[in-house]
Amino acid sequence: MQFKDYYKVLGVANTATAAEIKKAYRKLARKHHPDVSRAADATTRMAEVNEANEVLSDPEKRATYDQVGDDSQARGGSRDGSNFRPPPGWGESGGFEFSGDGDAGDHSAFFEQMFGRAGAGGGGFSRRRRGSDQHAVIELDIIDAYLGAQRTISLRTSKSTSTAHDPRGSIADKATDDVQTLEVKIPKGVYAGQHIRLAGRGGAGSGGAAAGDLLLEVRFKPDARWRADGRDIYQLMPLAPWEAALGTSARVQTPGGEADVNVPAGWVHARKLRLKGRGIPGKSADTSGDLYLELFIALPPADNDASRDAYAAIAKAFPNFLPRSTLA
Repeated sequence: MQFKDYYKVLGVANTATAAEIKKAYRKLARKHHPDVSRAADATTRMAEVNEANEVLSDPEKRATYDQVGDDSQARGGSRDGSNFRPPPGWGESGGFEFSGDGDAGDHSAFFEQMFGRAGAGGGGFSRRRRGSDQHAVIELDIIDAYLGAQRTISLRTSKSTSTAHDPRGSIADKATDDVQTLEVKIPKGVYAGQHIRLAGRGGAGSGGAAAGDLLLEVRFKPDARWRADGRDIYQLMPLAPWEAALGTSARVQTPGGEADVNVPAGWVHARKLRLKGRGIPGKSADTSGDLYLELFIALPPADNDASRDAYAAIAKAFPNFLPRSTLA
């Protein structure tokens, strides 16, 4: 049987820390999840990534896996599939014998031989194993982070229907796509990059163990009005030339509702006005984000004689104004 290099699947060294494995898994989950990737083999790749993470993120499974690889090398084999030499007694039953009604098709034959429900002398046992966590992306409007929301999402998952031996005697899974529809409550205060955990909505467990969780990574849809940076929100605020020069009071519409703003006199390029606590709300006032109004000048059109005369009068009023002097 071919040895699966789980470290290679996740793209980490065999000395990788738990944090490095977790980071690599999340990166690959975002890349290969069938709800994100358009690749034809996305479901297969995601299953490989999930399996590698299940082994390497579990200290006990990882230790067993490393020992088998080390034993193979000690007997002159290797960790790649071309020259893997399993330990004595590996697969003595001449195949796999599964007990109970559980579905053995959630993992590769290599995984099942090493960890799950492997038969010995025709006996077989069922191993309790929590289902794997699964990842998906949910896109929200920024205003949802202020008010909370309810969303209906559909996720496509791979569901094994049966197993059979191929002509070479290996286990082959026959899988179909399964679509599940979920009602998701979006809590107030979510921000981009945060994960919403849906307990028990991930991969199915085996041997009576609990299912894994579904982790929804929050992303905000592009919005011409606002952009987010963590819990801080940035919003463009146009000013008439005279408002920028003389100052003004204005009422602006923000994601959290209307706000009264005082713009000081004296235009300064790239000036921002900070409205403390008006960003994405946190659990307390201290953890809430801020709203930044990015000021810019909006010029009225010179589309009639009166407006052109007004611009001409401004030019006469500032004969020594050199707008491009800073470029010299």
